[in-house]
Amino acid sequence: MTHRIYLSEEDVIAFNRVALDVLRVKKADRPELRSRQKLGAALEACRSHEGSVHEKAAVLLSRLVKAHAFASGNRRTAFLAAKEFVLANGGRFAVPDDAKNAKTLQGIREDFYTVEEISRWIEDGTIKEFRRHHA
Repeated sequence: MTHRIYLSEEDVIAFNRVALDVLRVKKADRPELRSRQKLGAALEACRSHEGSVHEKAAVLLSRLVKAHAFASGNRRTAFLAAKEFVLANGGRFAVPDDAKNAKTLQGIREDFYTVEEISRWIEDGTIKEFRRHHA
């Protein structure tokens, strides 16, 4: 079994501060952890998931986005955390840091993508366009 480097709660809290300092979107954005329990559950889901570094990163990204453990910057924080996890474990992170990610991250939040689709996006940068399904 491959030894993996996992992020701590403090690492992700630091990413939230970075996300809000560097990628400030709203004036009201502020780094604040609202649920250490939800943050811990997302990290544990990554740790316990059987699979490649990209699959584990997809679980981490998805769970952090959906957990909404922070007052602001949840998607930006999740993106930074997943990127760091992949790179720390010698993987390839093929998703460019650009504005187009916001739509994909919204799709992740709304359960539009599977873990497999998110994993492939992280590994090779390709994913289907997010579209809301209207009833």
